[in-house]
Amino acid sequence: MAVLAKRVYESGLFFFSSKTLRDILEIKNEAVFFRVINRLLKSGILQKIERDKYVLKEGRFSDFALANFLYYPSYVSFESALNFHGLLAQFPQETTSVSTKKTIRKTIEGKVFSYAHLQKKLFWGYERKDDFLIAIPEKALLDQLYLAGRGLKMINLDEMDFNILDKTRLKHYFHLFPKSKQFLKIWKILENYL
Repeated sequence: MAVLAKRVYESGLFFFSSKTLRDILEIKNEAVFFRVINRLLKSGILQKIERDKYVLKEGRFSDFALANFLYYPSYVSFESALNFHGLLAQFPQETTSVSTKKTIRKTIEGKVFSYAHLQKKLFWGYERKDDFLIAIPEKALLDQLYLAGRGLKMINLDEMDFNILDKTRLKHYFHLFPKSKQFLKIWKILENYL
């Protein structure tokens, strides 16, 4: 067991799917594999967070990294990214992300992770920060505006500090979004703040 635990720790990973664990532990037999997983759980090395998803129990990782792992592909956006970048002072109660998959909400250990669907052609404008993917400020704002224009998100522009935005990039990115009447209306209001 100590050898297998060592392999888990030496992998350098905090998050594990069943497939990843199977590769690290090099166990082919299904029954043996699940017995080993149960022993790793009971010994406090791993913690199961969802079906086929585990975390290193003593691992130090951010909620944003966990959000990326829970639902793939995804990147942190909307209120969470706006707060992270300093545009929105109010701290969101949940971690909000974009995904090309269906809209979903997950609760893990009392923390809420929500994912809003965006079309594949809008799945861009993010970067890696530390151990997670997050929208750059301009894209996070446009993601929020776009879904607000569809009635799926709320936005209060009075609560935002737009000083850190790259206005040229924001306008360029705006032109890459589909233009509904509501989205254009919200964009016009935003222009008064810029």
